[in-house]
Amino acid sequence: MDADGDAGLADLRAEYRRQGLAESDVDPDPLVTFRRWLGAAVAAGLLEPNAMVLSTVDAQSRPHARAVLLKGIDERGFRFFTNHGSDKARQLAANPSCALAFVWPALVRQVRVSGTAERLPDVEAAAYFATRPRGSRLGAWASPQSEVIADRDVLDRRLAELDAAYAGSDDIPLPPFWGGYVVVPDTIELWQGRPNRLHDRLRYTRADATTWTRERLAP
Repeated sequence: MDADGDAGLADLRAEYRRQGLAESDVDPDPLVTFRRWLGAAVAAGLLEPNAMVLSTVDAQSRPHARAVLLKGIDERGFRFFTNHGSDKARQLAANPSCALAFVWPALVRQVRVSGTAERLPDVEAAAYFATRPRGSRLGAWASPQSEVIADRDVLDRRLAELDAAYAGSDDIPLPPFWGGYVVVPDTIELWQGRPNRLHDRLRYTRADATTWTRERLAP
C-alpha cells in the first residue's frame, strides 16, 4: 500500500473493448433499450443485476446515495419499495427529485436516470409485499429503518417475537409504514465504455408523455 493509503488506485485501469453504441442500436424509447440491457445483465449471470444507486437530497441540500433494488419497470418508470420512515422516504417526501444509477462493469455499461419519485398506491405495494419471502415480510415489520437502535439484539428479538406471533401462518399483512415508489424519468442516459476513454453516451430527454429527444454527449 502506498504511503497515502490508496493502494495504487491511480494505476488501476482497464481498456474497454466491447462493442460501441450507435444510434441505430437503440430504440426511440429509452425504456425499451433499458429493458434489453437489464435482460443482458440477467443473462450474463451478474450479481444483483437490478441493483441501482438511488440519490436524494435532504433539507440542507446535502446529497445522499444508497443502493436499492429495482423491483419493476413499466411505462411510468422504475419501481422500488422501502419503509416510509426511512431517510430516503423522508427526503423524497420533502423533495421528490432524485436520480438512479445502474452500473454493470462486466458489460461495460451504465445507465443514469433523473426524475421525480411518486408513491405507489397501497394496493400495488401490497401485491408486491405478498410475493416477498416470509422472512423478508417479517423483517419489514421488525425494522424501524434508519432509526438508532441499541444493538443487533433489538432486531433479532423483534424478529423472533413476530415469527412466534405468526407461527403457522403465511398471512403477514403489509405494514402501514411500508410501501413503494415509482421514479418517473425526465432524462435517461445510456453509457457504453469504449477504448481510450472515448465512451459512447446517448442522453434521452422527455419531450412529452410518449416521446423522447435523443442527443449524443462527449465523454
